[in-house]
Amino acid sequence: MCHLFAHQPQRDYESQTRSLRIGGHCTSIRLEMSFWDTLEEIAAKENMSLGKFLTALHSEVLNHHGEVNNFASLLRCSCLIYRSRIIAAAPDFRAAGPLLDAAE
Repeated sequence: MCHLFAHQPQRDYESQTRSLRIGGHCTSIRLEMSFWDTLEEIAAKENMSLGKFLTALHSEVLNHHGEVNNFASLLRCSCLIYRSRIIAAAPDFRAAGPLLDAAE
């Protein structure tokens, strides 16, 4: 089986609901801790608090699309895009070995 996925810390996939104020409105978002950690990392790199970063992202999506459908899913996909770019910038990661072990 795949040790990389099966042996990850349980904390990473535990979900947490956080209350936020976005665009002057109180809301809550439920994400897995791994996603919250990534969002906090992105916000820090942008020199913003998490709340300010999420508000800015929400505003940009609203301006671009006219509405924000399923903001939690947008956040998860944003984290995946961010992580994939980090991996692409660090080619040594791919040399670490296959993600899946061959079942024989």
